[in-house]
Amino acid sequence: MVETTGTLDFNVSDETYQTWYKVVGDLKSGLTPLVLLHGGPGMSHHYVLSHAELYTTHGIPVVFYDQIGIGASTHLPHKPKAFWTLGIESHFDLLGQSWVGLRRLIITNAPASEALWEESMLQHLSKFPQEFQDLVRKHEREGTTSSKEYQDALRVFYNKHTCQVVPWPEDLVVSFKAMEETRPCALGTSEFNTTGTLKTWTVIDRLYMITCPTLVVNDTEEGAQDFVIAPFLEKIPKVKWVKFAKSHCPFW
Repeated sequence: MVETTGTLDFNVSDETYQTWYKVVGDLKSGLTPLVLLHGGPGMSHHYVLSHAELYTTHGIPVVFYDQIGIGASTHLPHKPKAFWTLGIESHFDLLGQSWVGLRRLIITNAPASEALWEESMLQHLSKFPQEFQDLVRKHEREGTTSSKEYQDALRVFYNKHTCQVVPWPEDLVVSFKAMEETRPCALGTSEFNTTGTLKTWTVIDRLYMITCPTLVVNDTEEGAQDFVIAPFLEKIPKVKWVKFAKSHCPFW
């Protein structure tokens, strides 16, 4: 398998940071490459590495990278919120000019808003035994979500709704470990009560602006339930929907 790794400079004022990337395959092959944007928020690229199989089976080049602040890219734990958002995090437009414009878009296992995601996770939680729910709520109420008991409970929840391959693939374990540094800032310490900077995040009011053909994918046992992805299907003009009978990481 042909692999290339490296870093690209990312300049902010008089400081230079590095974005790490990996290319599997030949970008000059003439086939349209697939660029993987990792989630989390705050997970490293490792858990989506299985998509490299697209090169093995179909010759499609695949590009992975770690966002600044995550994984093998430059970590900046002491930078203030303004460094990451420029103060426009909830109100901006993105323009891709000429060759930067999107030809196709794939939205997999993603919410249209954080409020919908939280509602979905609470629905899933409500289907667990009452004793399990009480334990989760107790630790959230007392601020002890870092305790082993709470983390063990989360793993039980994740084994059903995040990845049903148990024990988890090592790449997924690595990505979850990488997320520990950034997730509290973005979402908070609870899976069921968002307190971080993404609490009010939504793209619902801008979905009509997506004009390229779009594929939306979700699964039966995950956070991106049908009602969570419904805005994509209702508001994106050229959209197709595929649903798998798995959890949040259907590629495992």
